[in-house]
Amino acid sequence: MKAKTIDRIATGIIYALVSVVVLILLFLLGLILIKGVPHISWRFLTSPAQAFIAGGGIGDQLFNSFYLLILTLLISFPIALGAGIYLSEYAPKNWVTNLVRITIEVLSSLPSVVVGLFGFLLFVVQFKLGFSIISGAIALTFFNLPLLTRSIENSLSAVPDLQREAGLSLGLSKWKTVTRVIFPTALPGIITGIILSAGRVFGEAAALIFTAGQSAPAINYSDWNPFNGTSPLNIFRPAETLAVHIWKINTEGIMPDANQVSAGASAVLVIAVLLFNLLARFIGARLYRKITAGK
Repeated sequence: MKAKTIDRIATGIIYALVSVVVLILLFLLGLILIKGVPHISWRFLTSPAQAFIAGGGIGDQLFNSFYLLILTLLISFPIALGAGIYLSEYAPKNWVTNLVRITIEVLSSLPSVVVGLFGFLLFVVQFKLGFSIISGAIALTFFNLPLLTRSIENSLSAVPDLQREAGLSLGLSKWKTVTRVIFPTALPGIITGIILSAGRVFGEAAALIFTAGQSAPAINYSDWNPFNGTSPLNIFRPAETLAVHIWKINTEGIMPDANQVSAGASAVLVIAVLLFNLLARFIGARLYRKITAGK
């Protein structure tokens, strides 16, 4: 058989496999959206959930999900950025650095339920933080940190050494070369890493069941004092997120419209992740053009 024929056959097989994966993904997304979108309304997005009667919404759960996402990224991103810069630009190539990278890979492969149990034993029980937003955010930081660190390190390492040499040849210090030359070039990859980690955080349920809790106390959205118990900004209150709410409805939901609420909440979760990805990519591209003065 000729080499060109073999190449066409191999290429056709690859395209066929990719098409199967894309079709499966489109089928799952389409199924969720078709079942859930008809149940989405402004009242559904803003009203509180109901435990025993029909007509409940997901307002508190949706707010808790975004609040936990923002808090987790505020904790994990600076740590991951510092670790990524150190591993990429400053860490010597020895067995200690290799051990750190292996540890990061091991942590990134841990099941989320293990991270949740670890967070429950350490933060909820040992540190006596209880089922709270801060317990969930710290647990998700452990869950999110390895992937985010690895993504940032890979993005920085992908920058050609020629740019490092150019910065140093102009008299810039090592730190200024990293912050003014390497970091802007690696920004799109870093933004992509944030997107991937944010999607994991927003859709996570297992780790939050044991840390943030499965209840959603009444929230007073007119009280923005973070020290008050009913304030939405209080980090020490329990917070049932959207993903946990979907799991809870499908396992023990007894409201008459449980299927409709679950379908609508699932569609909102998928749409929110898609919108966040698109918005993050747009912001990343704008930041890259602004920092590098590109068009």
